[in-house]
This record gives sequence, structure tokens and C-alpha cells, in this order.
Amino acid sequence: MNARPADSLKIALAQLNPTVGDVAGNADKVRTARAQAMAAGADLVAFPELFLAGYPPEDLVLKPAFQAACRTAIEALARESAIGPALLVGTPWVEDGKLYNAYVLLSGGAIESVRHKVDLPNYGVFDEKRVFATGPMPGPILVKGVRIGVPICEDIWGAEVVECLSETGGEILLVPNGSPYWRGKTEHRLNIAVARVVESGLPLIYVNMTGGQDELVFDGASFVLNADRTVAHQLPAFSDALVVTQWERSGPGWRCVNAPGAPVDEGEKADYTACVLGLRDYVNKSGFSGVVIGLSGGVDSALTAVMAVDALGSKRVRCVMLPYRFTSQESLDDAASIAKTLGVQYDIVPIEPAIAGLERTLATLFAGRPRDITEENLQARARGTILMAISNKFGLMVVTTGNKSEMSVGYATLYGDMNGGFNPLKDLYKTEVFHLASLRNVWKPDGALGPAGRAMPENVITRPPTAELCENQKDEDSLPPYAVLDQILERLVEREEPVAVIVSAGFDRETVMKVERLLHIAEYKRRQACPGVKVTLRNFGRDRRYPIVNRFRDPGTPLPAPDRALLKRNANTKTDAFDF
Repeated sequence: MNARPADSLKIALAQLNPTVGDVAGNADKVRTARAQAMAAGADLVAFPELFLAGYPPEDLVLKPAFQAACRTAIEALARESAIGPALLVGTPWVEDGKLYNAYVLLSGGAIESVRHKVDLPNYGVFDEKRVFATGPMPGPILVKGVRIGVPICEDIWGAEVVECLSETGGEILLVPNGSPYWRGKTEHRLNIAVARVVESGLPLIYVNMTGGQDELVFDGASFVLNADRTVAHQLPAFSDALVVTQWERSGPGWRCVNAPGAPVDEGEKADYTACVLGLRDYVNKSGFSGVVIGLSGGVDSALTAVMAVDALGSKRVRCVMLPYRFTSQESLDDAASIAKTLGVQYDIVPIEPAIAGLERTLATLFAGRPRDITEENLQARARGTILMAISNKFGLMVVTTGNKSEMSVGYATLYGDMNGGFNPLKDLYKTEVFHLASLRNVWKPDGALGPAGRAMPENVITRPPTAELCENQKDEDSLPPYAVLDQILERLVEREEPVAVIVSAGFDRETVMKVERLLHIAEYKRRQACPGVKVTLRNFGRDRRYPIVNRFRDPGTPLPAPDRALLKRNANTKTDAFDF
């Protein structure tokens, strides 16, 4: 390091996509980015939080062999730093018998400095206190004589760490992040960063990772704020980027002199892009050659198929129509039109022989009992079995097509339409599915591999939703209208509002009580559902962890004593407590 502070500095921001557990692959990404940054004259290359391990590593990070692999990789990268720019890399770090979420400075062929994360998030999707020890308050590190503070992600969500860095001589704040996307997150992050800039009087670099990891999607959208709170640079969302920022000493402080970058999509466009990226990375990082989707002609499977083609391309997507006696010609026509527009392989596999065989097998057991939801569920389970057989035979992952509204109230069949490895619609309510379908028909995100223009027939979006499990069935025969249901669910799931508060907002009390009850009794189904992309503030999975056996109800909906007649009250609908 230079003894005399520099008057200019080039800092490269490596907004990249790591894979959890792929230490060697992630280290190679560090090397590639470093070579590119060196060619651009960078003095320092900054990577996201825990980049070497991938984020979140969960309990994998507790394995001694994994810790050792990360340490070996860091030491190798340090030796390679003898020439060229310094590196700031996020990694697990064991010190004095404790495991830390750390950020290390590699320069001059050595590990120059190590800083530990202080504020470990333990809410929502985060569980860091389970695996990491809390670090001490940090001081700045030196790069070419410049004192750079490196608060790690959550460390800037409160004032204390940044205050410590400012008071100990920090000149620039550089914040590595593993910050996942959810709706409205971009503005929230910016507000947090602005608050720290105002309090400290220091410019701030926010470098975030990209890519999907299980149900989380990291959207990048890294940025730079000058001390006057102006945005000096903005990196794109949902795509990798390596950008060299130019810094100059301006009076007593530092200023980034680069021009702002591209605007960042928000709202429904961001939701759609997050779903596509999450699906793409789940398939690719898991090693599947492609996916198979049951294409019913309805809006959920249509949107799922479009997302899959946008993510993977038409050659890696196979769609299968699985008609039965209740499948309308309208559904058959729409499914065929979607497949043709998308250019995917399309098969029609009637399920009548499978249903007839199952019913013959069960005839003696079911003798004397009327047909009910049991026979409806046989349809869903026959379809699920056929899709899983195609998955096994051709090495394709089944993509599930259910939405958050259905998952909320249990309007789904275990081991049937819930079969699959991943669900890009899992955190989208039905009304949001309609909105995204309409959006995709007039807009195509950058980098999407599907067709431009209309991707699905308008009829798919406008026709009343139906599972077509019996004659003339409509979803609203069993459920409130989705426009009403989704508002109630958003209040119950995202806001945790009491029934009385929701009723006071103008919703029918009986409807709210029914929805609240269905939400609770469907927990056992959600626990068995496949992962899916998180886009709302509170998804089903890491965010919302309810017990399956749970006798508590809102005081507005007291739970009566166990009563078999009561439990079987709605046995003719898909929302009965014992509908598996």
C-alpha cells in the first residue's frame, strides 16, 4: 500500500452471480473480474457479501470442510494479488474458534485486512445469528492510503456501525450486499443509504449480487451516492455488471465523477423479471437440461410457460396438455395456440385411461359412496404422475403453475397439480398473474429468450378461471372473487391484520372469517409445496413460518371442539380441511 494518500482512485464494482457452495467457480469469477478490472486500470475490485461461499449458505457454512475450502480459496486469491488491483471479497471466516461473515482485503500478495459483520439479520428470510458470530465494531481499511469503511449489508440498516467508521476516519463507505429482491426494495435500500450518507457526510458505494438462489432472487441494482446524496452511478437490475467508478479527492472529501447509468425497472416489470431470473438460475444451477409444464390453457400455466421460454429458450421447454372429459375445446385451442407461439415441443396425453384404471382399482373400496372431490383429485394426481414420469424419463424438471391465492387457501391437490421442482408464480396472487400476463403481451424484458409481441391469446387472460375438474366448474364456485380474495389475503399474510381490522375496512365478515380459516388449515399443504420466487414482502417459505398443527384462531373465528361432521362440511370443494 502507498504511504501517501492518493488523490484519485478507480474502484470496480463486481455485480455478479455466485452459486452457493461452488467455491472454485466463485473464485474463478473473482479472477475473471479482476483481470477485466485490471485492464481498465482499477485500483480496487469490490465483490458482494459472502461472494466466495454464495449467499445465503445456511447451515452449509457450519461444515468444517466448507470453511476450509473457502479459506484455501481466499489464500490462493491473496497470493495472486501481488500484481494489479486489490480485492475486497466476502467470505466465511473462522477466527479464535468463531465463525464470522467477513469481508477481506487482498493486496500485495497477502491478506491485508479482515472485517467482520456486526449486525446479523435474523428476521424474514434472514437467519444469520444461527450460523455467525457478531463481529466487533470495525475501523476503516487502507487502500492506496485512502481510509475505506466496509460496513457489511445489514450494518448500514442502523446508524451505529457507520457512525463508528466515520468517527475513526473513514473517507468512503463501501457496502457489500447479499440483498434479495422484493417489491419496493429498491426505494427502501436507497432511503437507508441516503440516511447513512446524511449522518456521516461520506459518499457510499452499494454493491449487490445478482442471480437466483432457491426462493431468493438477488437483483443487483448497485449504486453510488456522493456525499451530497446525488446518485453518481446506477448499475442495472437483474443482470451481471462490472463497472469501474472514478473517484477524485474534492476538498476534504471524495467524489465519484462517473455519469449515472441505466434506469432500473420497478413494479410489475421487476416482478416478472425476478420470476424469470429465479427460474433460470434454479434450473441451470441444479443441472437440469430443461423443464416440462402441464399446459392447461389457463392463465397460470400460460404465464408459467412464457416465463420458462423467456428464461431458458423454447428448445429447453416441453409442454403437455393432459385433457379429460371436462376439458373444453376452448382450453385445447388456447393451449395449442400458446405452444405454437412459444415454439415449444407440445404433446397431448389424454388421461381418460389412467382415470378409468384408478377408478376400477378403487371400485370395491368406494362401493356405495357418492362421487365427490376424491374423483376430482384423481384427475390432478393422474396428471401429476404423468408429468413426473416425463421428468424421470427425459431429465426435465416439472415446473409447477399454482399461484399464491391457491396456496393460501389450499385450492390445490397434493401429489397432483402441486407436483414439481420449482414454481415461478408461487408468490404472485391470482390478480397479479392476470396483470403480468397482460404486461408480457405488450412488453418483453431485456435478455428474455421468448417471442416479442403477444405471447398468449387474450382469451386466456379474460376467460373466468376454472380447474375443469367437473362440469361447468368455476373457481369462484368455491372461492370469493379473486379481486376480493386477494385483498383479504394480502392483509392476512403480508400485514398480519386481525379479522376485525379487515372487516372495518369494508370486507364482509363471514368472507373474511372463511378466508382466515382456510389460510390456517392449508399450512400442511404449503409445507409440502416446492420452492418458488419471492416477490412480495412476505412469501410462503422462509418469511412465514407457521406451525402445521395450530389450534389458535383470531378471536373472530373461534375453533370449535373437534367434530367430524364439521370437518367434512365442505367435502365437495377443493378447500376442505381433509382435501389432500
